[in-house]
Amino acid sequence: MTEGAPGVRAVLGELRERLGAAGIGDPAADAELIVGHVLGVSRGRVQALAVMGRDLEPDQLEAVRGLSEERARRVPLQHLTGRAPFRRLELSVGPGVFVPRPETEGVAQLAIDELSGLEGVEPLAVDLCTGSGAIALAIAHEVPAARVLAVEMSVEAHAWAERNVREWGADRVELLRGDVTELDPLGGAGAEGATGLAAAFAPLRGRVAVLVSNPPYVPRGMVPRDPEVRDHDPELALYSGADGLDLIRVISRVGLALVRPGGLLVLEHAETQGAAIRGLLAADGWEGAETRPDLTGRDRATLARR
Repeated sequence: MTEGAPGVRAVLGELRERLGAAGIGDPAADAELIVGHVLGVSRGRVQALAVMGRDLEPDQLEAVRGLSEERARRVPLQHLTGRAPFRRLELSVGPGVFVPRPETEGVAQLAIDELSGLEGVEPLAVDLCTGSGAIALAIAHEVPAARVLAVEMSVEAHAWAERNVREWGADRVELLRGDVTELDPLGGAGAEGATGLAAAFAPLRGRVAVLVSNPPYVPRGMVPRDPEVRDHDPELALYSGADGLDLIRVISRVGLALVRPGGLLVLEHAETQGAAIRGLLAADGWEGAETRPDLTGRDRATLARR
């Protein structure tokens, strides 16, 4: 023990009080994760060290308090640690990329279940608006037979995805940078004479088993309440027209060209958008559109068949 040094238990109490006063939803968890990040140990190990009466060294205490002050200013915890857990992975994230959320893990599960049930060699999946690469990499990690193409428009987010693909892609994720609207049949670019992203996808028309996306879906005038989202997630990953569905309309049309007969479309969206999305998918020609809830019971994803 270090003379006069505060123990892990006392520091956790100090952090819980500071983060709770700042409006953090689960201050105990964030406190343990901050201490664990500084010490290089798991959250469970932090809890054990608190019980054992472990002290912090002065430099460790300084680092913990510095990070807790940033977190109290509502900087996302994942930006402070540089990592975000997602299913069986731990992804690199930071400014410029949307931080993957627990609810998106369920969206990935829908794609994984579909691909896992397919017979044949190397089913093809496409993840549009991949952000950090979370969904694409979860698919590749959990469905080893699948081949995955992921697309991201933002330079900053693409750089984070590139880093994650190097760490977790296992040569089964091909990451492309480009604007999904380039693939829109209404955009005027057909397979003939196509360039860039459209050219890359031209050979895949009618061959994709699963197209999945967590696109921007926040209506332009609806500013998110949480500072972590409002002030730190990139606007490009949040907003999509007056009703939030502009890019989903594009993805519906793109999917009709890419997805094979009987193939699946999986879209994440806000809890209030399910009915509107089912309607637009049915109007475009998708079949059997249905909306599924997340673990909190809120509508979170809509599926449809080609």
